[in-house]
Amino acid sequence: MQALVYTFIALAAVAVGATAYFGLTFTPAEAILAAVVFGCVCVVLLERTLRQRAENRLEKAIEDLSRLLATDAQAGAVLGQRINAMADINADARLEGVEADISVLGTVIRQVAEAVADIEDRTKKAAPAGRGRMIAAAPPLVREPEPTIPLERLRRAVDEGRLIHHIQPVVTLPQRRPQGYDLVPRLILEGGDLADRVDFLPRRGGEDVLRQIEGIGLVEAITICRRARTGGQPVTLYIPLSRPTLGDSTASEQLIVSLEANRAIAPNLIFAIAETDWQGLTTGERAIADAIVKKGAGFSITHVRSLRIDVAELAAQGVRSLRIDAARFIEEPEVFTDFHASDIANYVARFEIKLMATGIANESQIVELLEDGILLVQGPHIAAPGPVRPELMVEPSRQTVQLRRAEL
Repeated sequence: MQALVYTFIALAAVAVGATAYFGLTFTPAEAILAAVVFGCVCVVLLERTLRQRAENRLEKAIEDLSRLLATDAQAGAVLGQRINAMADINADARLEGVEADISVLGTVIRQVAEAVADIEDRTKKAAPAGRGRMIAAAPPLVREPEPTIPLERLRRAVDEGRLIHHIQPVVTLPQRRPQGYDLVPRLILEGGDLADRVDFLPRRGGEDVLRQIEGIGLVEAITICRRARTGGQPVTLYIPLSRPTLGDSTASEQLIVSLEANRAIAPNLIFAIAETDWQGLTTGERAIADAIVKKGAGFSITHVRSLRIDVAELAAQGVRSLRIDAARFIEEPEVFTDFHASDIANYVARFEIKLMATGIANESQIVELLEDGILLVQGPHIAAPGPVRPELMVEPSRQTVQLRRAEL
């Protein structure tokens, strides 16, 4: 813009010089001098105008800054007054008053509970026998049943190669598209029947056979993932894992070596470990779990009893999913979390961890879970465990060789 103004001044000076030369009969020197003087006067006036405008703008900015500083000083004074007022508060006296109130409230609640209990007892005694009790008793705690197959029989069956693995799909709702598959160990009995893992997996003792079963499952999972990836249809497998494998130096070393040799499919391998085992990991076992995550694999925590946990810490430890019992979550969501049932899945998903509902037994449970935003499910109503496709299975000879190498 200034260049345009200077151009106009130059043109005006030339016009003044031409007017003086032709109209006023000035000599050429006098005409040029008049043009130069006119141009200089115009430039001086322009610069003075621009300087005054800049000074006015600067003064306005200084006034605005002074006003902001005055506002900040006033806010600081108010904050100082509040801090002084808080410092003068006698917190100990108030805490003593609150403790006294809580004590009184506890006494009142206890008295109310005793009165309600007396009323219930009187009501039960007065009620007819045919009407039954008014309040149902709480269901007893269901303990995990002991295996029906003895340990020695299990060890002999594994040595004879009668352990097989089926897969059970984990699907996403509402399309029910498979997201992954659980590797389910089963035992072929002498009569040809199949025994589920609850019938033969040892609860106490038998760490050696448990490590052997989990080692066979790892070989099976690696073979399935490699062949599925070669066929252009990669799959995600959930592999059972327990503390006996993580705590044994030979088994854990073989596990790390297998993952290192199969880094291409490691992200498709997720180790399913029970919450009690996960919480009880020692420092050495935790180091093995961290090494598994560094190789690209992940973890899925099973039998989660409460979601009042540090989800961010679990995400940092490589946990990808948390498994909860569908029926218990639908009937008693307050047992799992203080969040609303429809918000807990979104909260867990913020940390890139998925919430999986297991044990789906009917269609109404699926509707309830959809309303709560839980989209990853598994259970007998979805699909029962079934055999792996023949082209993805492990040949018996190859499986035996790999297991012998693992033992060595």
